[in-house]
Amino acid sequence: MSIVTVQLGQCGNQIGFEVFDTLFSDSHSSQGLCSKRENEAYRASCKERFFNEEENGVPIARAVLVDMEPKVINQTLSKAAQSGRWKYGQHAYFCQKQGSGNNWAYGYSVHGPRHEESIMNLIQKEVEKCDSLSGFFIIMSMAGGTGSGIGAFVTQNLQDQYAHSLKMNQIIWPYGTGEVIVQNYNSILTLSHLYRSSDALLVHENDAVHKICAKLMNIKQISFSDINQVLAHQLGSVFQPVYCAEGSFHYRRNPLEGFKDPALYTSWLHPIHALNVWKTQRAFSKYEKSASLVSNSQFLVKPLDMIVGKAWNMFASKAYLHQYTKFGIEEEDFLDSFTLLEQVVASYYNL
Repeated sequence: MSIVTVQLGQCGNQIGFEVFDTLFSDSHSSQGLCSKRENEAYRASCKERFFNEEENGVPIARAVLVDMEPKVINQTLSKAAQSGRWKYGQHAYFCQKQGSGNNWAYGYSVHGPRHEESIMNLIQKEVEKCDSLSGFFIIMSMAGGTGSGIGAFVTQNLQDQYAHSLKMNQIIWPYGTGEVIVQNYNSILTLSHLYRSSDALLVHENDAVHKICAKLMNIKQISFSDINQVLAHQLGSVFQPVYCAEGSFHYRRNPLEGFKDPALYTSWLHPIHALNVWKTQRAFSKYEKSASLVSNSQFLVKPLDMIVGKAWNMFASKAYLHQYTKFGIEEEDFLDSFTLLEQVVASYYNL
């Protein structure tokens, strides 16, 4: 089962590179506690899932790169090729020379429709290389214009064209202190559209990852490269193939004793159905032991409520709205986004 990754914008492409580099390094690292046969099967599974057939002995990532500026894509393609270990497809990217100006509306309403055919054709070519498609992994940010706007547009198209394949969006939650003046507008528009078209949102907060770098890794001057490497290791461990003694790859489901307390879960969901555990003897990357938790909880309610509140304060004073209305995003579109996300917040508060 193969996964096609779609990397969008500066953030999506930089993180995407780190993810593939981590996955490749993991599959070629020491075999840990498993046997040689298990390690070979693990490596083959990872390769089938994330890489195409080799070209001159070098695996090719199952990925499509999209940006409206060429700089980051050129850097990403070059870094992968120079590693000599793996690379991106020679024609598996789309870029232009004009950015999206940190404007969701420009990415969604202008660049999206204008370049829809070219981008979707690239994705289709990657899908056709898969013997069995498991789904799509879309990496994007929410703060800017390309990753958020075109990301939402592409996800909507994937839902229309590949309705029966899983669409998982990995989204980078912006710093609370702000990177872009209109990041709260871009965020609510992104989230409301992904709510309708994506099957799952895997969220990473920049602030939380920054704290990991500072407090757990003791990095004094934290760069985006440091943050992206932490994200890549977390994502790599989540996508780690799992091998069982019976000789076939699948996820083994077992309840974890410490998480059986019904008080941890909503009343309508039994703990045995709320928690699944997947195990493997194969160590991940350089770690002898590791654990990753993916949860659907109230953890994001507070930051979501905060972003909605900040966006509403700007909307109430009509700040910067003209930058969106001139590209076809009307006040009614904002109101629809506010209504939907407020319902999401209320639902999580009532769990």
